[in-house]
Amino acid sequence: MSAGLKSALFPGHVTHARLKPKEHRLAYRIYSLLIDLDELDVLDQRLKVFSVDRFNLFSFYRKDRGDRSGSDLRAQVEEAMNAAGLQPDGGPIRLLTMPRLLGWAFNPLSVFFCYGNDGALRAILWEVDNTFGERHGYMIPVAEGAGNEIVQHCDKAFYVSPFMDMDLRYTFRVSPPTDKLSIRIETRDDKGLVLTARHLAKRTELTDGALLKAFFAIPFLTLRVVGGIHWEALKIWVKGVGLRVRPKPPEMPVSHIHAIASSHNASAKKVDLNEPV
Repeated sequence: MSAGLKSALFPGHVTHARLKPKEHRLAYRIYSLLIDLDELDVLDQRLKVFSVDRFNLFSFYRKDRGDRSGSDLRAQVEEAMNAAGLQPDGGPIRLLTMPRLLGWAFNPLSVFFCYGNDGALRAILWEVDNTFGERHGYMIPVAEGAGNEIVQHCDKAFYVSPFMDMDLRYTFRVSPPTDKLSIRIETRDDKGLVLTARHLAKRTELTDGALLKAFFAIPFLTLRVVGGIHWEALKIWVKGVGLRVRPKPPEMPVSHIHAIASSHNASAKKVDLNEPV
């Protein structure tokens, strides 16, 4: 059914390890879809238990990502690439995200892998949602000559966990999705490592059978993720970690890290969409 498709299912697991001020670890199983944005209509036609912009057991709504307007996601991502000093050439854009289940979705992290027509990965848009209904993205160019593991850096600009400070820095280590997927996110303060999160998964052909198998293997995934976030937060609070005041989200929906700065692993630089690059 999905012969020739770049889109796929990625069952796997996520682990978190907080090192300070109190140690806390968690692990859970998960599955994500890798959706080639150019294949959305094909997926909608071929799959019976998955629909685009319509209710189904599994579904994907364009308004669930980006600026929530439901407008063309490719255009939104390419605008962010331009703002980061990159010139899109129409190459594939593939989104790693959890689907809606019975109409309900929550994604702590969705990732847009932005390729050139030559097949090289040119940029990654890390799109983060918090449980307060807010969203922010980090568009980071991929340095030329990057190996199998891509390493990117940026300063934290968006409130996620109520137990984490804002004056932190992220390091993203990713092996882009092929037969396998590996994402590791390291969060540091000025004294060292605070938290690590890892997502490991293996590629499975995207078929109705594979989707049904995933659903019954991890029933009601969205509910488990949302419930798990609040349950783990309660355990962290009981350990004595205090709450941080939530600031207003950034005015700009995406932090754009300039291509030159990224290629030299320099500090993240947020630029306005109208700023010359």
